[in-house]
Amino acid sequence: MSSTTDHPTIYLLSDSVGETAEFVVRAAASQFNGGDVDIRRIPYVDDKKIILETVQAAAETHGMIAFTMVVTDLQEYLLEEAEKASVPVVDIMGPMLEGLAGLYKRDPKREPGLVRRLDEEYFRKIEAIEFAVKYDDGRDPRGLLRADIVLIGVSRTSKTPLSMYLAHKRIKVANVPLVPEVEAPEELYIVPPEKCIGLTIDPDQLNGIRRERLKSLGLTSQANYANMERILQELEYSEKVIKRVGCPIIDVSNKAVEETANIIFDIFRTGGGLT
Repeated sequence: MSSTTDHPTIYLLSDSVGETAEFVVRAAASQFNGGDVDIRRIPYVDDKKIILETVQAAAETHGMIAFTMVVTDLQEYLLEEAEKASVPVVDIMGPMLEGLAGLYKRDPKREPGLVRRLDEEYFRKIEAIEFAVKYDDGRDPRGLLRADIVLIGVSRTSKTPLSMYLAHKRIKVANVPLVPEVEAPEELYIVPPEKCIGLTIDPDQLNGIRRERLKSLGLTSQANYANMERILQELEYSEKVIKRVGCPIIDVSNKAVEETANIIFDIFRTGGGLT
């Protein structure tokens, strides 16, 4: 089928999927009588043979080539062959790369597929955040077996904010509150201990945190939740469970969430986890 001025054929060459090129071409084509254009996408271009075949096809159909390839050698070959065949070529990424190179004061990496890699990291982060929300506060013990990290400790030891912080680092975290009256889930003792982190805290500091929490809820600070005897009982129970699990313990007293997270990263780096 030959290309016409009313229904042109555009070949899209990309060293990745080619979605960026197609989006730009369709957006531009929409400015011409509704964008009636025949797009032929050629993804994952990594050799000159494919480029030559595309140039020949474009010449036969009187079409055009648009590309988002970033490898210099392939770009130069395409431009040379297209010029020989009198095929018009549009470099979609080039002008932007040149503009950014001027701002960054350095050359681009010219590595194919970096956008896709960023997209994959983004979706992994979203998945980890959704995981942290779903398995927060021991809601569903089945999540413990699927987690990268399991945090255990008494209430107000920063389990939830720590879970969310780690989730933004694309790590799936579940956490379990330890309460003397509630038996720890059996799944906790099935999870490999090297995947678990026990959190503890100074009793006086925990007392102050819980008092402030009650105050923010409009409740009396004399409630059992902030009672020192109760706090010591909870910490003692927590210590027994953590010892039974056999996992590392972090004292979160006077530590910011970021600081605790860095300690966790150090523990897992030493143990070879979170690869």
